[in-house]
Amino acid sequence: MIPHCDFQNVDIRVGTIISAEDFPEARKPAYKLMIDFGSEIGIKKSSAQITTHYTIAQLVLGMQIVAVVNFAPKKIGPFVSEVLTLGLADGQGDVVVLSPTKIVPNGGKVF
Repeated sequence: MIPHCDFQNVDIRVGTIISAEDFPEARKPAYKLMIDFGSEIGIKKSSAQITTHYTIAQLVLGMQIVAVVNFAPKKIGPFVSEVLTLGLADGQGDVVVLSPTKIVPNGGKVF
């Protein structure tokens, strides 16, 4: 068990993917994402291993995702990931992104 205040220290927000491209230098198949988290946080970069279930075309059609925005940046090969895009493994271990079921404002905080 953790105290509720520990959960509150993790800043989890919703953002809209505005661009995506292949990330051939990654060890596992991945995309480089640019995600708009609204005026307070801005546009951030993320690497996401979501190539099995999503094409670039699907991602840039206004798809919203949920991400941790207050972790330290992480260097992944030549790329610096600024946020952690959250997901769950399907039955085969491939990642399905966490996404709101309705459109919400970018930057909205998970509580």
